[in-house]
Amino acid sequence: AATCDLAFFRRAVAFCREHGIILAHDMAYSEIYEGDRRPPSVLQVPGAREVAIEFHSLSKTFNMTGWRVGFAVGNPGLVAGLASAKGNLDSGVVSAIQEMAVAALNAPDALAKSVRAVYSRRREILVGGLKAAGFDVFPSRAAFYVWVSVPKGHTSASFCALLLDKAGVVATPGNGFGAAGEGYFRLTLTAPEARLRLAVRRLAALGA
Repeated sequence: AATCDLAFFRRAVAFCREHGIILAHDMAYSEIYEGDRRPPSVLQVPGAREVAIEFHSLSKTFNMTGWRVGFAVGNPGLVAGLASAKGNLDSGVVSAIQEMAVAALNAPDALAKSVRAVYSRRREILVGGLKAAGFDVFPSRAAFYVWVSVPKGHTSASFCALLLDKAGVVATPGNGFGAAGEGYFRLTLTAPEARLRLAVRRLAALGA
């Protein structure tokens, strides 16, 4: 739910060039952002194509989750290596899905804008409701996730277990993403507004 700026990418590219490291950037959420904070591409940095490959997916922007269609751009050698590995793992994306992917990529920019508007409304409902209930919410700027601090006396895992058991709400413990995620839990904005309002009521009843 956070974004990085070009200065961060410049440092990352410089580090990778100095040490001969491949920089793989997951850009799957490139069209899901708040306001005018469009996330930059690592390939905007001079010299990035020497070390970087950037992955995109149609799963997020166009709600094609599970269709397994996307693309990669960047260093020609890295892209060729990926194509070689991919060619030996399967026979490609189903042609019907490819046709739908073409239609999605040719869609007007207004489509992505409308998707962002849906998530923005849902974010207001969830974040506003959680804050009113006393939860400490990270200011989400991108993607469709909301990160929340767990109440005192709980770990990420123990509070998520409590949520499931007492409130019937499924959340992801932050420590599943590494040590820095401990102390937080993650909720998604992929449910309809009515379900999010219900989740807020259940969380409020449980208490922060």
